[in-house]
Amino acid sequence: EAGSTMGNRLQRIKVENTEENRRQFREILFTVDSSINQSIGGVILFHETLYQKDSQGKLFRNILKEKGIVVGIKNQGGAPLAGTNKETTIGLDGLSERCAQYKKDGVDFGKWRAVLRIDNQCPSHLAIQENANALARYASICQQNGLVPIVEPEVIPDGDHDLEHCQYVTEKVLAAVYKALNDHHVYLEGTLLKPNMVTAGHACTKKYTPEQVAMATVTALHRTVPAAVPGICFLSGGMSEEDATLNLNAINLCPLPKPWKLSFSYGRALQASALAAWGGKAANKKATQEAFMKRALANCQAAKGQYVHTGSSGSASTQSLFTACYTY
Repeated sequence: EAGSTMGNRLQRIKVENTEENRRQFREILFTVDSSINQSIGGVILFHETLYQKDSQGKLFRNILKEKGIVVGIKNQGGAPLAGTNKETTIGLDGLSERCAQYKKDGVDFGKWRAVLRIDNQCPSHLAIQENANALARYASICQQNGLVPIVEPEVIPDGDHDLEHCQYVTEKVLAAVYKALNDHHVYLEGTLLKPNMVTAGHACTKKYTPEQVAMATVTALHRTVPAAVPGICFLSGGMSEEDATLNLNAINLCPLPKPWKLSFSYGRALQASALAAWGGKAANKKATQEAFMKRALANCQAAKGQYVHTGSSGSASTQSLFTACYTY
């Protein structure tokens, strides 16, 4: 996560957003027991994090690799899309050179997020097409440089739309993305998808069960995502930790055909309890790591449809992590 994104995290626990504080928190997460590799297979690093070291001078990326965890990189670069209602696309200048350098530095996969929002006349046809083509170009550039691309078209949860409208828009976006990936000759078996779950807008007054979210989500994926794609790793999109886990579990229990591995790629919904336990204090290292391991294990179980909600989660795990117009 970028420094500004981590700043939002640290602000919640009243810790100053300095590189050293960011480094200390990451070190606590990355130095957990090696059994974490049973729950987490890869970590998406930010440019800063890729070159950071622990207190003993060891690169974080090497710590992760020794645990059997694959290292990825979050590529960055959003740009306003002219002629639209404040919509954006992704800029690709210099991406190939960065990917080549990251590959030399031990990175094995990349991730890029395209943002689409549901609003009056949004997402526009132009925004959907431009972001689909940009994601396809990004994926192609990654593969040319030996990186596995995670393709992330996110329909953000801002707004008061219902579940059905989110499903309609998500299907439209995913259909465009896979048309573009095909047009750009991207090797689908060498990609992952990181989509939003199909949920109602954050301001929608109607509440839906995890089973309803699961049915809408898997239906949308079944209609749009080729079986050649090996894995789909959902983003948490501002859901609370517990909601993100319950929804993932319901998705894996959904009775519809699921030819892909359905897993998680959470940022906020993996860290909220850990951040609350840490509070910026070195003495809280053990409690922080325990909170992180607990959440990682819960999501690992949910990715198999085996999570059982006990009701004993801490308050941090049930708090909404929604941020309006979320950027990172």
